[in-house]
Amino acid sequence: METLKKELRELVKENRITKEKKYYSLNYDTLKQKITGEVDFGKDGRIIIIDSDSKQHINILKNKEANTFRLNVGDKVEYRPVRSTDYKGETAAEILQVLNTGKKFITGKFENHQSYGLVFPDSREIKKEIIVSSDDFKNALDGDKVYLEILNPDDSRDEFSDLRGKIIEVLGKSGDRSTEEKSIMRKFNLVKAFPKDVEREAKSIEINYDINDRVDLRDKIIFTIDPEDAKDFDDAVSVEKNEDGTFILGVHIADVSHYVRENTPLDKEALRRATSVYLVKNVIPMLPEKLSNGVCSLRPNEDSLTFSIFITLTKRFALKSFEIKKSIINSKRRFSYEEAQNIIDTKKGDYAEELQLMYKMSKSITLSRLKDESLDFDSNEVRFTFTKKGEVDEIIVKERLESMRLIEEFMLLANKCATLYVKEISKKNEMHYPFIYRVHDIPNKEKMKELSEFVKQFGYTINPDDKNSLRKLLTEIKGKPEEFIINNLLIRSMAKAIYTTKNIGHYGLGFKDYTHFTSPIRRYPDLVVHRLLHEYIKSGKDVHKFTEHYKIVLPEICKQSSIMEQNAEQAERESIKLMQGEYISKHIGDVFEGIVSGIMQFGMFVEIMDILVEGMIRFRDIEDDYYEYDEKRHIAFGRRRHKVFQAGQKVKIKVIRVNKENKKIDFALV
Repeated sequence: METLKKELRELVKENRITKEKKYYSLNYDTLKQKITGEVDFGKDGRIIIIDSDSKQHINILKNKEANTFRLNVGDKVEYRPVRSTDYKGETAAEILQVLNTGKKFITGKFENHQSYGLVFPDSREIKKEIIVSSDDFKNALDGDKVYLEILNPDDSRDEFSDLRGKIIEVLGKSGDRSTEEKSIMRKFNLVKAFPKDVEREAKSIEINYDINDRVDLRDKIIFTIDPEDAKDFDDAVSVEKNEDGTFILGVHIADVSHYVRENTPLDKEALRRATSVYLVKNVIPMLPEKLSNGVCSLRPNEDSLTFSIFITLTKRFALKSFEIKKSIINSKRRFSYEEAQNIIDTKKGDYAEELQLMYKMSKSITLSRLKDESLDFDSNEVRFTFTKKGEVDEIIVKERLESMRLIEEFMLLANKCATLYVKEISKKNEMHYPFIYRVHDIPNKEKMKELSEFVKQFGYTINPDDKNSLRKLLTEIKGKPEEFIINNLLIRSMAKAIYTTKNIGHYGLGFKDYTHFTSPIRRYPDLVVHRLLHEYIKSGKDVHKFTEHYKIVLPEICKQSSIMEQNAEQAERESIKLMQGEYISKHIGDVFEGIVSGIMQFGMFVEIMDILVEGMIRFRDIEDDYYEYDEKRHIAFGRRRHKVFQAGQKVKIKVIRVNKENKKIDFALV
């Protein structure tokens, strides 16, 4: 009876029913009413709905969140409130439709019809062309790529309403590389140049060697290990052996917070950008070059202000204790990954002893981490070489060197220690210290079920609810032809890692406590973490004025940083696809060996393994049979000859079409 009363109270609260004395009646007006809201990040970083009327924060029904609709922050949606066990019986939103995408500025291809023009959006989220008055052409020619403002974005999902817009900028001829690079910049609102007041502030900043309250490490052997083409060096490492056989691993991070002060024009612009963006031929930095490549960068043979974590490891390289201190260093050497790897391999060269010890240390730390709850993902990346004319010459799959893994492992450990420090002082002082956490939620159950069904075709069985089962799978597929496909699908099945003030742990790494501390030159959360640690270390218990301030500002910082991180990732992917399309367009008719990476209703995706270029084979282009997609078995089969295609299968393909504008590549079977 009590349960029934509770349910009725909830329905009254939601205005679904009305109570009059002892009687309840259905509220028909509410049932007819469209309930709308806007997609946003909640306090814990999850995507939520903010109701348009009540402004109430409502969780999204989990089995609807990612599978039925692609939701972006800013989208306006129509939803239905439902009871859900996903959130301890609280009301959840079942998304009925996306009303509009929240996008106001887009890029697209212009088509001139004299009295009016049409712009065909690059974004797949907008399904129809935009009408442009002849007065708003901005001298755009037929076939130009343009940057456009949608004047009535709320009508983007209404099939009976026309979308209207005006051209803001003509980017150039659609399909040209320079045009498409500009298009990516506009599409993701990326601006390389900084506002004048920000540049003025950056120019006024001078290197400061004030060593008050800093540990002087300038006589220590400390060096950086980075990519060959790196210009901003924000982390350096050191190692020492104690008399008792223990070791001290030093992770020294550029003290950007010393120069970039809160609420200055420089700081506000850094927050707006939130991250550096690394396009193939262009870097859009978070901080002006004078800071990123100069004042803050840990350049060799120069004094640099740093924030250091001194990690004491046992004789077996297990974590024993750690200290966090402001410091000053003088990097003795700038290694590229390749240089460091050569010294590790040959045991000869500058600081060979230190590098050998670091290598052994990192291997042990990695093994220990993987024995716990960590998932060992291994995603491939590419780099491009260019001719003297600037054209794409080669696509090279990056080799993951042990020197890279070494630095990655040390940074993971430093990030973990920074979080543990805040956890320890919170417990010690019996108070809540606001902090930025890097969290990774548990995978979506529906996606994991799909993964379970998919791997069955390769003879693997997994329990979607058991993390150890996933770890076993990653071990079993090592070196197998299907490794690449399953690994990528598993990554896509995972939740997105985000920034939040609520610590729910990091599922992928298996860490209960984790943040980002090690890259303040290129990530804004790291810069804020430095500020927080500085205040907490300096003030001890007397932090009330700081904590109250951070409780207010940190949620917005987390939200902005998570949004801009996703924005950067999408821009970087499109930049890579653009260069891949340019390269492969020179190979029309050429034959390559590929692997089937996915199958859909209309065709199958194939990836050229040597260069990681993915294209589509449309079933209509396969002439030997009529092929159908079997959704349950994740295969394509021919009706007459019964030939079967499945993910992970090796095939020979020929390049037949490349659309540089849409970044689409079509293959044919050979």
